[in-house]
Amino acid sequence: MFARRLLIALSPLAMTLASCGNAATGEKAASTETGTPFKVETLAQFDEPWAMAFDEGTGTLVVTEKKGTIRLRTPDGRIGEVSGVPKVDYGGQGGLGDFIFAPGQTSKTFDKRVVYLSWAEAGSGDTRGAAVGKADLVCSAVTECALQNLKVIWRQTPKVSGRGHYSHRLRFSPDGKYLFIASGERQKFTPAQDLGANLGKVVRLLPDGTPAPGNPFADKPAPTNQIWSYGHRNILGLAFDEQGRLWDLEHGPAGGDELNLVKAGANYGWPLVSDGDHYDGRPIPRNSTRPDLAQPAISWNPVIAPGDFIFYTGDLFPAWKNQAIITGLVATGLVRVSIDGEKAKEEARYPLDNRIREIRQGPDGAIWLLEDGEGSDSGHLLRLTPAG
Repeated sequence: MFARRLLIALSPLAMTLASCGNAATGEKAASTETGTPFKVETLAQFDEPWAMAFDEGTGTLVVTEKKGTIRLRTPDGRIGEVSGVPKVDYGGQGGLGDFIFAPGQTSKTFDKRVVYLSWAEAGSGDTRGAAVGKADLVCSAVTECALQNLKVIWRQTPKVSGRGHYSHRLRFSPDGKYLFIASGERQKFTPAQDLGANLGKVVRLLPDGTPAPGNPFADKPAPTNQIWSYGHRNILGLAFDEQGRLWDLEHGPAGGDELNLVKAGANYGWPLVSDGDHYDGRPIPRNSTRPDLAQPAISWNPVIAPGDFIFYTGDLFPAWKNQAIITGLVATGLVRVSIDGEKAKEEARYPLDNRIREIRQGPDGAIWLLEDGEGSDSGHLLRLTPAG
């Protein structure tokens, strides 16, 4: 196993200082915790991991790597690999993306599962876009699996140049009826406001990939009939809270990362407004100047550069229950945010050694993390449990 510290000592002073940044919307507060809130165990290492998902029936963990590999980790620590992965357009922010299991698969035998995955797909003329596929994950042994009957059920439209802002996070609604997909604006700005494209949108589909009945623009031709909300920049997190409400977590430009309560038909303002500015210093009107547009529950300036987030529902960290636990790429570690109605407040930050890309709650309530990056000192799979 990898030589690494198994305990991260977080002093009250360090946590307090880490929580005192500026927020344009929402509030930030110094941590009220004392002592070390968790211990960190290193379990494995991966090459540029991007997403992970637990199989509900067996606890097997699936991890995607950006270059185009899917790996498995069994509950007893064995590592396997999945064959049949589609070819990905690797580079920049592109490559293999998210992976989720279709809901309701609870058998204790890990032999066949219906799964969904996303990836960056090459197009013609140096263009590319995100794709989402549905497949059967068929296993001859717990560490020997293959994707079979893979079918693309959704694509970003149109494909464009560049290798940024795919987003391509996937989440099922709590009732299992709808598949939500985060579709970034691909660093092209204006498509986020164009209802004739599905870039810069959250889309809502049926499990087979067809637009869901009751969508805000269901009477319009494709891809408009897919759209659930619009005016998004680069969404890297989607999660449902205990009330069944959908939230997204997205990158701003130079400032202005946002946590948003996502509502049907709402316009979240990009690129018309932001709580950050353009990278070249040109100002962008603030969200508050357009009360007709959806306002973030909280925004960060300076940025935290979020990876993904969960709403914690376990019992190991009772003080964190129903709060958003957010991974940070620039704010290397975790950011804990409480929810009050439709607003949010930062409660604490927990520094870690490296950029954190992904977070999931384990079957026992432990928090599992994936570090970002490649090489011998990154890409670790971490498990957090209470200190003491």
